[in-house]
Amino acid sequence: MMPIDLEGKVAVVTGSTQGIGLGVAQVLAGAGCTIAGCGLSDAKSTKATRFVNQIKKEGRNVLYKKTDVKSEADINLFVDAIINKYGKIDFLISNAGVNKFTTPESCPYSFWDENMDLNLKSHWVISKACYPHLKQQKGVILLMTSNHAFSTIPDCFPYNVSKSGIDGLVRALAVQWSKHVRVIGIAPGFIETEGGEEWFNAFQDPKKKRKEVLGIHPTQKLGTVEEVGALCAFLCSGYANFITGTTYLIDGGRSAVMQDI
Repeated sequence: MMPIDLEGKVAVVTGSTQGIGLGVAQVLAGAGCTIAGCGLSDAKSTKATRFVNQIKKEGRNVLYKKTDVKSEADINLFVDAIINKYGKIDFLISNAGVNKFTTPESCPYSFWDENMDLNLKSHWVISKACYPHLKQQKGVILLMTSNHAFSTIPDCFPYNVSKSGIDGLVRALAVQWSKHVRVIGIAPGFIETEGGEEWFNAFQDPKKKRKEVLGIHPTQKLGTVEEVGALCAFLCSGYANFITGTTYLIDGGRSAVMQDI
């Protein structure tokens, strides 16, 4: 099996300035992709500058545009900028989202709407905007969901509902667009990110909490953004040409555990 070669391809990565999005963008750049990224940060911000510099270190062309993926107008401007600069889109990795948690009984309707707009609707809107260009390239759409799409815990509403919706969106788009575009979901579990580190640090004893979390994973480790990126690179490659309409868990075996002991 030869190394994955995506030379000359154009990959769109939303939420690319940090966490999983940044890791995916770096791995795809390393595999040969030109990268078009977006986020809420201004183009001259520290986060955006870090993203651009990381892609340039891989020797690849890069575009960054401040974009609110909840806004159809912003998404259309982002896609137009990509086509104007690179002339095509081969891959869409729709990653942007945020953990927005509460409980069903205390969730305001506005909180529900904001969650669904960001964590579900935005994936459909950007897929729709990119589809005419992806269709021309026989491209790939990867929608980033979560292990919460398959099993969840208390107090994660309505984030968990939105992530389940992405799994359904993957199937719907794959069936509708199967002649032209492959559509696949990726469901990460606990991945080492800045947000995860902040979560650990919120506990009185972060080291103890980290040890506890590692202990409930069969791998005895958390995932890395590079591992998520490697899965994306494989799914975008010709090795995955028979894969569409399904969602892959990448959770260190967590979903295989019946109960914690």
